[in-house]
Amino acid sequence: MAASVAPVTRREFLATLAAAPSALATAAGAASPQPHFVRAVYLSYYGLGDRTVRERVLGLLDRTELNAVVIDVKGDRGFIPYESGVPLAAEAGALGPVRVGDFDALLARLRREGVYAIARVVVFKDHVLARHRPDWAVLDAGTGSPWLDNEGLAWIDPFEEAAWVYSIAVAREAAERGFREIQLDYLRFPGDGRLGAARYSKPSTSEARRQAISAFLERAREALAPTGASIAVDVFGYTAFNRDDSGIGQRVEDLAPRVDFLCPMAYPSAYHRGIPGYPNPMTHPYEVVRETVRRMRERVGAARARVRPWIQDFRDYAFDRRAFGVAEVSAQMRAAQAAGAAGWMLWNSRNEYTVEALRPKDTAAD
Repeated sequence: MAASVAPVTRREFLATLAAAPSALATAAGAASPQPHFVRAVYLSYYGLGDRTVRERVLGLLDRTELNAVVIDVKGDRGFIPYESGVPLAAEAGALGPVRVGDFDALLARLRREGVYAIARVVVFKDHVLARHRPDWAVLDAGTGSPWLDNEGLAWIDPFEEAAWVYSIAVAREAAERGFREIQLDYLRFPGDGRLGAARYSKPSTSEARRQAISAFLERAREALAPTGASIAVDVFGYTAFNRDDSGIGQRVEDLAPRVDFLCPMAYPSAYHRGIPGYPNPMTHPYEVVRETVRRMRERVGAARARVRPWIQDFRDYAFDRRAFGVAEVSAQMRAAQAAGAAGWMLWNSRNEYTVEALRPKDTAAD
């Protein structure tokens, strides 16, 4: 186990954040208002850097019912797609292979077109930062080097409060640039790989994990409050069904009072053990999304969070190779709305979407 470190006080945290300022806001004009019902599409870090892919995805926003886009601001490997003003980003090597020089022009375009822009910030799965600061990383008990998940990527130890400043600074910078919502992904402990070899700076008990995630959110909300940006958190779909922290620090009752949106990844192919009443979720996409949203809304109760699921628009070759097309994608969309969700978001890591499942523009009111 790594050496224990003293907790960072609120005053120390805010002082460190202030010493690592974001770039000045460059966005001109008012940001697009949040739609009553979000219909979003995901644009990945690498998709953003490929003009053909980027224009193909943005073209869907021009032609279809889509009214929002989730853009990688800090992707799965830790790369940032623009010239960040957060000093540690350049020091760590996070200004990687994709550099969108006209990023602010892109945001201005989205505002002009009335598109709601959401910044996806991957938090603890950060290969770049973990390699740069191994003292902040989850360590491998056998080698003493940064521990790697099944993708061969390193993680930041969620107990290392000093490391929280970086992701929160990146999130604040995104809000200052014009994103009206910050969506925190991988705000959790690792869930795959040789978990028995993972070593943290504190004992990884359920209570400790939950406290770490909750404390991070408290710090993030305080830092982002002046920007007016909403906060969303991506969670496993099974979080809606599990009463414990699922071994990763995510529990609905802890998260709901601290965020504006809970975003379960309600992909039917991700429910390998099925859900109550539906042992084969791939053949019941409507019911899977409906039950995920319904159960999560029920557990949110009177808390502030609204539920907006990620829905599956891909074929999962790792677990189920069957086709997943118009009927299945449309069923999930209907299920989200029927269950009282605040919208839905289409996920496809290759940014290849089932256009036929989308209605033409102006056929659906927000």
